[in-house]
Amino acid sequence: MNFFIFVSEQFFLISLLFGLIFLFAWTERSKGGKSISASQLVQMMNAEEAVLVDVRPSSEFQAGHIHGAINIPHIKIASRISELEKCRSKTIVLTDKMGQHAGGAGRALSKEGYNVRRLSGGMTEWQGLSLPVVQGS
Repeated sequence: MNFFIFVSEQFFLISLLFGLIFLFAWTERSKGGKSISASQLVQMMNAEEAVLVDVRPSSEFQAGHIHGAINIPHIKIASRISELEKCRSKTIVLTDKMGQHAGGAGRALSKEGYNVRRLSGGMTEWQGLSLPVVQGS
């Protein structure tokens, strides 16, 4: 009961706190690259404007991935970033299972000067849209 009294008396401060939390979360998320849809990814890859990097573990990548994707697991992105040097002029699109690791990998790539985007919804959304996946490497 005291909590509700506190909240009602300090509504401005509570609102400010939540606003700052939202702003922080939004800023951190945008550092990992803006989200793009599956259709935007297909257009960019067909126009050879983008390179898709799948940051899931190798076992998940082998089980099914988007054609043309490069697998660099998110835990190895810092040590394998040099593999993307030849793609520096293109947009790097990151995907993972549901978007949970792409942001961190995107921040690492952005710090190195790459133009980074994230596939909205990751592989879960891609497969939910019944878009094709390939198995193996």
